[in-house]
Amino acid sequence: MAAAAAPVAMATAGGCTFEPSVWGDFFVTYTPPASPGSEERMRERVNQLKGDVRRMFEVSKASAIDAAKLVDTIQHLGIEHYFREDIDAALSRIRDEETVFASSNDLHIVALRFRLLRQHGIWVSADVFDKFRDGTGDFSMSLCSGPRGALSLYNAAHMATPEETALDDAIAFARRHLEAMKSKLMSPLAKQVVRALGIPLPRIGQRLQTLHYIGEYEQEEEHDPTLLELARLDFELVRLLHLKELSELCSWWRDLYNDCKLSYARDRMVEIYFWACGVVHEEENSRARIIFIKTFALASLTDDTYDVHGTLEDCQKFDEAIQRWHESAASIVPEYLRTLYLRTLKEFQKFEDMLEPSEKYQISYVKKIYKVQIEFYLKEATWSHHGYKPSLKEHVEMARVSSGLPMLVPGLLMGLGCSVATDKETFEWALSIPDMVLAGGEIGRFLNDLASYKVGKNKKDVVSTLECYMEEHGATGEEAFAAVTRMNELAWRRINRACLEMDSKLLRAAQFAVVDLARSVEFIYLGGRDAYTFGSSVKGHVTSLFRKPVVPA
Repeated sequence: MAAAAAPVAMATAGGCTFEPSVWGDFFVTYTPPASPGSEERMRERVNQLKGDVRRMFEVSKASAIDAAKLVDTIQHLGIEHYFREDIDAALSRIRDEETVFASSNDLHIVALRFRLLRQHGIWVSADVFDKFRDGTGDFSMSLCSGPRGALSLYNAAHMATPEETALDDAIAFARRHLEAMKSKLMSPLAKQVVRALGIPLPRIGQRLQTLHYIGEYEQEEEHDPTLLELARLDFELVRLLHLKELSELCSWWRDLYNDCKLSYARDRMVEIYFWACGVVHEEENSRARIIFIKTFALASLTDDTYDVHGTLEDCQKFDEAIQRWHESAASIVPEYLRTLYLRTLKEFQKFEDMLEPSEKYQISYVKKIYKVQIEFYLKEATWSHHGYKPSLKEHVEMARVSSGLPMLVPGLLMGLGCSVATDKETFEWALSIPDMVLAGGEIGRFLNDLASYKVGKNKKDVVSTLECYMEEHGATGEEAFAAVTRMNELAWRRINRACLEMDSKLLRAAQFAVVDLARSVEFIYLGGRDAYTFGSSVKGHVTSLFRKPVVPA
């Protein structure tokens, strides 16, 4: 969660400047326009439509290809949470009826099956694409079913594992042709191509994808009015809940921010909430969202203290108190940080109070990983204080934890509760910070460092991945940028591999807590921006997500 340096001087501390919040207290008092229908009527209509969609699954049993198209559309529209059992049954048929897809010469269909199954942890060989290569082994546009096929290949190939270098040329081929044709395409396909070239479909957060796709789906000649209506109603119901949560959390944050009096730190509650909705947006996961947001906010205040304001001694004392985790330790904390310390303990107690008796054990895992996070913040502050220049290997081992993503995983799992099956084994897995979680942490750090390369670093920041690479390899900035981009791609492929190798009972929890978290990071740092530090860069997206109804008046 380290910040790129702000280009505009607003409030200065320790050589760093952060812009003020672009939202202020807007959402504290914001009253949304009345919805076209009452919430009760919308929910009644949702239940009716759910029955209609389940009948679509029954009809699709006659064709595995139709089932694949239905699952894909439902996932694009963000309503898959209503039909998890139906989708699992459909995926089993899609997997088992391999010969149906093997006989198809439609690249879109072949790539769709490949992507859907891999995204659900089911192995499919990349050999299925060999028939779309010419005699020289290169992909042939004449065999690739036009732009739709190229787009589907591009998205599917991003489900590659580290060992599948054969899919590199699939990505390069598809990207080259999509770049060449994007200006000639009609909407909605043109918009989908541009979006995928920015972030491939398997790496974009569900909520933002749904926001775009609802409008695009209506333009498709073969769109189904039932699916469209259900998606709009669901999106609106969730949006209303989000606005209520956002108002309450902005009030909570204003109280925390003013109480702690750490004016040098980023004031970014709306951006944190936006980020959280890219990870876990569903109504049923409100608790997970709130725990994620409050943990993120507390860590961000601490991170900014260590990065831009606190002395090394201040950081050491705060870390010592966190490791002790008791109110009595507040006496050793510098006076200006005592409120933050005590509020951290108080908020974690509130997290525990939110849990059912059978879930209480989970809070110990969340505390342990938070202590690890603060310890890594101190290690970075120590490196910065002493001007230490680590090797690239040392830096990555440090940065993939200090990025904050591994710290957020147990809290997400704790918040998910009954919506995702978790047990002690799940929390032991998360606390061990396995390679999948480390890869997610690397994505967070690499994308942050790529953004910092474009807009500049804070003076007290520890050396970046790019700087370590340049020092170790005698490389230029551009060469290091390309190398770190490749490292980010490899991290994604390690996540893909982990999902394919993982026990099925852990897969869904890992996808929520790691894959969706990594997806959210891709959007925050899209195009080299840092949308958390510079909230103005996503102001339009925040407006679209929270303030614009998708249900026609």
